Amino acid sequence: MMNDESLRPADVIPISRLPRRTPVPTHRAGPVLDVVVPVFNEETDLEPNVRRLHAHLSEAFPYPFRITVADNASTDRTPRIAARLAAELPGTEWLRLPEKGRGRALRAAWSQSPAPVLAYVDVDLSTELAALLPLVAPLISGHSDMAIGTRLAPASRVVRGPKREVTSRCYNALLRSTLAVGFSDAQCGFKAVRRDVAEVLLPLVEDTGWFFDTELLVIAERAGLRIHEVPVDWVDDPDSRVDVLATALADLRGIARIGGALARGTLSPAALRPGTDEAGAPAGPGAHIARAPAGPAAQLARFAAIGAMSTVGHLLLYAALSPALGAQAANALALLLCALANTAANRRLTFGHRGRGSALRHHGKGLVVFLIGLALTSGSLAALHHAAPAAGHATDLAVLLAANLTATVLRFLLLRAWVFRA
Repeated sequence: MMNDESLRPADVIPISRLPRRTPVPTHRAGPVLDVVVPVFNEETDLEPNVRRLHAHLSEAFPYPFRITVADNASTDRTPRIAARLAAELPGTEWLRLPEKGRGRALRAAWSQSPAPVLAYVDVDLSTELAALLPLVAPLISGHSDMAIGTRLAPASRVVRGPKREVTSRCYNALLRSTLAVGFSDAQCGFKAVRRDVAEVLLPLVEDTGWFFDTELLVIAERAGLRIHEVPVDWVDDPDSRVDVLATALADLRGIARIGGALARGTLSPAALRPGTDEAGAPAGPGAHIARAPAGPAAQLARFAAIGAMSTVGHLLLYAALSPALGAQAANALALLLCALANTAANRRLTFGHRGRGSALRHHGKGLVVFLIGLALTSGSLAALHHAAPAAGHATDLAVLLAANLTATVLRFLLLRAWVFRA
């Protein structure tokens, strides 16, 4: 397992350390692929699903493989089951970690694996295993550096409840708007990476939990590495014990940490991109951090489109979160998520600002605008509940819609005249 020193992000990845993509030798004594299954208290699902995974690889995967069960501090019968599977199934290993954390388990398993291609799947096998060979084939051939399954491609077939659907889509939309990522699905539990790439990227990843995937992908993309996406068939596990709210809050903290590190220049994998200088800024003729602002009519049209998406997102998030959090807390969290995405999208698309210049100042002012919107919408809810204590959920949504529209108009005026003033 890697020590704590390896968890500290480096300032810049030295260009000499980036591996060159070449085909993986498939005629070798050891495994070509190591599939890691991170588990915590999975005594029910572990044995049938690992046996199913082993049978699939034995029948359908054309190269030597290994399965590693990475048990991160389970307290039930999971360790005993994992040890028995490792003894019974050829090419199956068991790794025991004393601390929890999916990211910690993946880091430990990948760091000590001899295989040139590393992957992981969730223990519930929600993703159809037929996609495993298409996932790793571009890495074996030397075409790509990483590969991810995506549930958001048109060709994907996904079965899951509305709460998780909304949460997943909002999270990925937030990533695209705040960190400007190009990949579509950060948290599908179905990913692969070349080992030589992992050796360079893992020391830069701080998170040891659920945000590990996202952080690894953001750094890889900023470093100019090629990420291959595979549409998958995915069926939600009804017995999933993932705490959606706690995971969402941890992801928000991770996004803020990564965004801050990139803005401060303490994490600069973008320096490796062709056409950038050592600080990661655009180099050469025409380099700039802002576009000429569009006229008022064009700004208003773009703002309206972004605002419409934010309003729908806010209402969907509120509807999903309010049964668990209550009206006020759900409104505040939904508005915060949408405000972060809204400010980032308007900064780039409506008012033409790019790069790190003034980003923190813009988001700071955007936070003030968010607080004004929060006061307006929360005040509307408080007034409704005071005047009509028996008002139902539909009335809440109607009042929120009216308050949100008012806040949207005020937001445009403040963004144009104060936050992004030329």
